[in-house]
Amino acid sequence: MTMDSKLVILIFAVAMAIASSAMASDPSPLQDFCVADHASKVLVNGLVCKNPKYVTEKDFFFSGLDKANNSKSRVGSIVTPVNVVHIPGLNTLGISLVRIDFQPGGLNPPHTHPRATELLTVLEGTLGVGFVTSNSENRFISKVLKKGDVFTFPIGLIHFQINLGKDPVVAIAALSSQNPGVITIADALFGSKPPIDVNVLTKAFSLDKDVVEYLQDEFSD
Repeated sequence: MTMDSKLVILIFAVAMAIASSAMASDPSPLQDFCVADHASKVLVNGLVCKNPKYVTEKDFFFSGLDKANNSKSRVGSIVTPVNVVHIPGLNTLGISLVRIDFQPGGLNPPHTHPRATELLTVLEGTLGVGFVTSNSENRFISKVLKKGDVFTFPIGLIHFQINLGKDPVVAIAALSSQNPGVITIADALFGSKPPIDVNVLTKAFSLDKDVVEYLQDEFSD
């Protein structure tokens, strides 16, 4: 095999790996449903199926999303998730949702969902939303949303929402995974356990050591 042939094969293999990664998603169901068995001790990629004979309507049901949770947090917002933990019947179906309540000025701080695209709908109020594209462009795409508006946050990209009005805001978001995951950027970097070395953060953010130590104290709870 010539060097050129080897290079072509290598490029093709890398391209296939990238394409496979880009198409990655929750596993598709191979039966009508696979209700999660939360009592199982078996570890798999996802959750073990409950015996279908013991499945009931309760495995597909959640109640209470009409009620606002207390949004008096440090950032003025609260997220109420409905995922496979709350509805076992979502297992392998590749979908979940959240309700987000905002106080006036409340923020759902910059975060990312490593396993899901988000489709957000504003039910009440006015929200400023935005996301940032990946390196090296780092383009900021933003929009002001009003009641009935819908906005998409692509999988894995850092995004946020902020209440721009004087009244509370309610939004609902669908996510393309039974377990989308969430990484809140500030919490992850300044509140990690154990803490990230101060020298790493001072260099990464061009901050004084005292500032980094203050932020680590703030996010250590």
